Amino acid sequence: MAGSSLERELKITGEFDTPEQESYLNILRTNSLLFVQFDRLFRKYGISSPQYNILRILRGGSPDGLPSLEIASRMIGTFPDITRLLDRLEGGSHIVRKRLAHDRRVVQVKLTTKGKDLLRELDEPIRKAEKNSLGHMTRKELSDINRLMVKARKNTVNSSSV
Repeated sequence: MAGSSLERELKITGEFDTPEQESYLNILRTNSLLFVQFDRLFRKYGISSPQYNILRILRGGSPDGLPSLEIASRMIGTFPDITRLLDRLEGGSHIVRKRLAHDRRVVQVKLTTKGKDLLRELDEPIRKAEKNSLGHMTRKELSDINRLMVKARKNTVNSSSV
């Protein structure tokens, strides 16, 4: 697609090799631009995007907490060093960790009052940032994006062809 918006943004001369390439780069570009806004917001509160993701997972989990491996499996992105992220959250008193008595291999992670308070404080700024980023789109367009992103991930979840 000659002269696409993405080609202009990235100052690409010529066309993309394939429609898949253009779509892939569009997804990456959009992710990057959306991420910047949220990254700045999280930094104001002394946490990172992955740390916020962990806090949200814990808020939606059991009141008794979740095993660290369960948290890792629910993360939006892939982070091989979940322990380091948990260390920082624990250092900031946002979570507590303990080993289960019946299985010392399992580390249970629980949100603290300070962690819950931080999430409540972030709820409104997050809603505003989401609205600022995507509020210009109709419900139908947002639904289409969601449907297409799920479809795009279909062959990536267990793909080992790369």
